[in-house]
Amino acid sequence: MVRRGTLADGREIFHYFDVGSTPVPPAPDLRELPPVRVESEIRRDPLTGQWVAIAAHRQARTYRPPADLCPLCPSRPGSATEVPTSYDVVVFENRFPTFAPDVPGEVSPSRAPGRGRCEVVCFTPEHDGSFARLGPVRVRTVMEAWADRTSALGALPDVAQVFPFENRGAEIGVTLSHPHGQIYAYPFVTPRTEQMLSVAEDHLASTGRPLMGDVLAVERNGPRVIAESPYWTAFVPVAARWPVEVHVVPRRHVPDLPALSAEERADFAELYPAVLRRLDALYDKPLPYIAAWHQAPVRVGHDALWLFLEVFSVRRAADKLKYLAGSESGMGVWINDATPEDVARRLREVHN
Repeated sequence: MVRRGTLADGREIFHYFDVGSTPVPPAPDLRELPPVRVESEIRRDPLTGQWVAIAAHRQARTYRPPADLCPLCPSRPGSATEVPTSYDVVVFENRFPTFAPDVPGEVSPSRAPGRGRCEVVCFTPEHDGSFARLGPVRVRTVMEAWADRTSALGALPDVAQVFPFENRGAEIGVTLSHPHGQIYAYPFVTPRTEQMLSVAEDHLASTGRPLMGDVLAVERNGPRVIAESPYWTAFVPVAARWPVEVHVVPRRHVPDLPALSAEERADFAELYPAVLRRLDALYDKPLPYIAAWHQAPVRVGHDALWLFLEVFSVRRAADKLKYLAGSESGMGVWINDATPEDVARRLREVHN
């Protein structure tokens, strides 16, 4: 169940409730906030044809506040935050978004206003919690929020792709340590998705089969699987770019989160936290990671692309981080210091 509210500056907020909890109306936001003003734009790189977002107003966003000033914890007497009451899962419009619905400006082939939407997803009111420690009921609630917002954002006229993700850990660049993710609704199809769609469409045209289905058939019989369940498989990809990288893939071809069945969502809620606990156990401390949902764009690619979650980390050893060097940053050619087969073996052997 979801309840909609409005924050003091007019932004929307959505409360999602765990099965079995008692839904309560969102409390009013009594803060005095100036209106959100977004002046972002997108510019096309003439050398690559790719869009780049320019959002200078984000320089003023909140940066690593102390725990007692966390804007994602529930409000309490003397400390008003982005969330007026306690919550199970809450989603609200970002106050410092890269994209927003009503950005003014003219559209041209090389420049356009950054029209879209950016939302924050808080998984738990516990400031020191983590996704790995969420119970299956709460993960189901998060999945309902992801799917619901994917449908709602995909219906906006300027949105071409919806991207839910989580950044975790200061090493990744997280500026708010409270467990949370974001959802970006882009006004264009992202370069990574364009590339995967091109390859997937070529494969579908030549074989009549979705590419990820063939990848999954190979991986399920190989040495890189780290966990399986009735509806999902988690494995280290054969050409992993990052020192720790895992793909969590549904067995059935679905293009996006809304297309998952109730059984697939419930099964994911059991498997995924267990995968995250394996990642934390790899170096016996919380692993910094990005968890990125790859979905088909709003209007294209639903026959060719296959939903999956990519989880990757910059940690390459207990006391070392991977930095993108000249080959990766300058040419886009990745160099991995660990073999995917060895990483998969280590993840299977850890105790979580």
